[in-house]
Amino acid sequence: MPRVEIDRSTLWKKARQVKHGNIPDPKVAEKAKLINIEVVDYSKLEVPSSLQSLCRYVETTLKPQEKTMTFTIEKEVFGDDRSTFVSHEDITQFAGMEEIGATVVAVYMRCLFDNLKAANMLNMVGFIDPAQVSANAGSLTDISRLVANRRQKTDSEQIFMMPYNPGRHWVLFIVKAKKETAYFLDPLPGNRVVDEEAKNILNSAIKMYNSHIGRQGRKATIWKTLPGTPKQPRSVECGSYVMRFMRDIIMDTSLEFEKTFAKGKDQASYP
Repeated sequence: MPRVEIDRSTLWKKARQVKHGNIPDPKVAEKAKLINIEVVDYSKLEVPSSLQSLCRYVETTLKPQEKTMTFTIEKEVFGDDRSTFVSHEDITQFAGMEEIGATVVAVYMRCLFDNLKAANMLNMVGFIDPAQVSANAGSLTDISRLVANRRQKTDSEQIFMMPYNPGRHWVLFIVKAKKETAYFLDPLPGNRVVDEEAKNILNSAIKMYNSHIGRQGRKATIWKTLPGTPKQPRSVECGSYVMRFMRDIIMDTSLEFEKTFAKGKDQASYP
């Protein structure tokens, strides 16, 4: 998929922004409001027509009026009700397979939840909110408890998908708590190792889960790296690839992801 080119007016604004997108100089901020926005011809991009329509809506409505899109994420998705929003930058970055944040990943998972529901697979796959478990979301104990509680409230046979970002890079963990097994999927090329903090979180969560169900369990969680995952061509597509991993996994109703992403499989980039 080709990148969405950022127009010069957007680059001018970004160069003058500080944290959270604010422009501290009031005169510069006022000038930024007056800069015309160049509309990108999304019909020429090789993306689904629905995404093209969304991008046109972003350029013609959201950006000029500085609006956001609000989404409700029901309790069944992550275990708690919450609302969130995405900005026009979020959508443009998603369309162009650029760096994306936890909000975009969470909203995408909300859409995957609908697919699971339509396929009667809610008892097979569960999700863990990436915004509540990635780096700096809380203490190791708190995050481990959140993961364990999410596991305790659902079907014992479910696998759980947990996108995780230790810092500007997305990976995917899949947890089978009943079998005390965790899988690691990383879109970066090379022999990657599991992030230690994420490993500690899931190890602790599985121990908490065992304690909850009164099971002694193994001395250590079984960890499996799935090296056959497609590999991102640049340094910024990790979030898009992790979302694609999740989609591909649930599209296979047998959930044989271990075979799909096994060693020796084709590691080419997604088309």
